[in-house]
Amino acid sequence: MTLKTPVSIDTEVLVTGVAHSRRRRQLRRTTESYAFLSPTLLLLLVLMIIPIVMVIGYSLQSNVILSKNSQFVGLQNYLTVLGDATFWKATSNTVVFTVVSVAAHLVLGLGFALMLNSPLIGGFSRAVFRGLYVLPWLFTVAVIAVLWRMLLAPNGVINFLLQSNIEWLASPQLALGTVTFINIWAGYPFFMVSLLAGLQGIPSDLYEAATVDGASSVQRFWNVTLPQLRPIIVSLLLLDLIWTSQQFALIWMTTGGGPIDVTEVLSTYTYKLAFAKYDFSLAATAAVLVLLMSMVLAVFYVRHQKARD
Repeated sequence: MTLKTPVSIDTEVLVTGVAHSRRRRQLRRTTESYAFLSPTLLLLLVLMIIPIVMVIGYSLQSNVILSKNSQFVGLQNYLTVLGDATFWKATSNTVVFTVVSVAAHLVLGLGFALMLNSPLIGGFSRAVFRGLYVLPWLFTVAVIAVLWRMLLAPNGVINFLLQSNIEWLASPQLALGTVTFINIWAGYPFFMVSLLAGLQGIPSDLYEAATVDGASSVQRFWNVTLPQLRPIIVSLLLLDLIWTSQQFALIWMTTGGGPIDVTEVLSTYTYKLAFAKYDFSLAATAAVLVLLMSMVLAVFYVRHQKARD
């Protein structure tokens, strides 16, 4: 049987004390971190988590909000919404509106960014073009909607220049394309500014090396510019898909989803269920479906950001 010497006992006590002190410091730092985060976490709980849980609960009941005797109906509301032809029309319009807008945002944004980054344009001209091209981004959605409603009115400037009398926002054949064009005009500056910043961050050594190897301007674009911009482009596309698929104010203030549901999208469809038909159960169901679609895009965006980091 071996006996511990006083020296070994003191060493164990010292090591134990250091370990406890380290754990206390770590606990204190963790507590301080959560204390600083607590206001934001509280806001997220009150403004996001609780409303989402309430809406999911409403989607599983009938006659919510307007009636005290709401009943649990399970997935019946989801079957009703998914069986509604207007829902699928709104979904189709949302897909067309979103895909065309995002693709045009990328093409226009990249084209203008390349032009503004070109050494062929002088400093003064570059500043003027930057101001003109970024102008749509400075307007609010309300201003954009009112501006284009005036321009596209039957007696507006566009018809005056074309010597026509076209109902751009009231024609079943033209309304969806018209609001998509307005959204493209309002959204491309975000891509342009972001891609211009990315272009200015590409090392000039890469272009010099490609030139020495005999690459043409087109080859330098495909083999140097696009690979360097790919992380930015993917992030912009995912963000714009999320934002554009949830566009409401622009469509509501220009066409209201009409005429005859030609420009009806999921956001206006949900709004009308709640505040035109006062069927809050079905509105909550549609909102949950939109949330699920948005979460799919959000998951791809988060995974891309993690892979990028």
